[in-house]
Amino acid sequence: MKIIEIIISGLNIGVIYAMIALGYTMVYGIAKLLNFAHGDIIMVGGYAICVFCAMSGSRTFFFVSIVAAVIICTVLGIVVERVAYRPLRGATPIAVLITAIGISYLLQSLAQIIFGSAQRYVTVPDLGKIMIGSLGIKWSTIITLAASVIVMVSLSLFVKYSRIGRAMIAVSEDRGASQLMGINVNIIITITFAIGSALAALAGLFYLLQSPYITNTFGAMPGIKAFTAAVIGGIGSIPGAMIGSLVLGLIESICDTIVPIAPYKDAIEFSILIIILLVKPTGLLGKVRREKV
Repeated sequence: MKIIEIIISGLNIGVIYAMIALGYTMVYGIAKLLNFAHGDIIMVGGYAICVFCAMSGSRTFFFVSIVAAVIICTVLGIVVERVAYRPLRGATPIAVLITAIGISYLLQSLAQIIFGSAQRYVTVPDLGKIMIGSLGIKWSTIITLAASVIVMVSLSLFVKYSRIGRAMIAVSEDRGASQLMGINVNIIITITFAIGSALAALAGLFYLLQSPYITNTFGAMPGIKAFTAAVIGGIGSIPGAMIGSLVLGLIESICDTIVPIAPYKDAIEFSILIIILLVKPTGLLGKVRREKV
């Protein structure tokens, strides 16, 4: 039973990382930029749920808070792309990177001004457990796993079969040729930011279901770890982001069960990232891109 608990815990962590990593990998694959403010959009979604849940303790209103958080994060993602990133479309990568870090600190500072730096408790409903023999599994874990699988499968089908999804693939392959074919690159990038930000809001929800506490740095470490997972899987690859996240989640769950190394789990995870990049710089499912000159 202990092994099953470790696997379930690892998958639970992994699918949350996957929700975040998909935002990273989609934005990088299509817009060719690393949105390091992505983790802080998770924090915004968490505070949105916190505020709406504080208005009413009913479960019905909790579902309203989820919808509100997704809408707020989606709008925020669109605004950030339009105001901060679109003017830098032709700028150097370092300029875009510095802007992303600036947006990250701006969101954290605004949250600290509005909500303070103290940890806040979020009144999410206690969904209880389901017993399978002697194994108790939280309903929140089951909901997280099921919802994440549905979202990831739906996103994969959307990208593969929808008209907008095929346009995303075209832009990621060759932005110039896509424009010549009549694809509005700016709209496609905006839609990508919107989808990634909505996924960040859901990731914030799933984190709060596991641990209902939030601060202004709520999304910082999950964002970094999800980025690590995206790089392990192959940045720009949607299946790679999923696989990398599950691998990282299982590693973290195993480390948590081994008391002597549990305090060093972050160092172990990042060390594995370095080893994988030394062996396969493009990640597990990443592809080598050839640039024409």
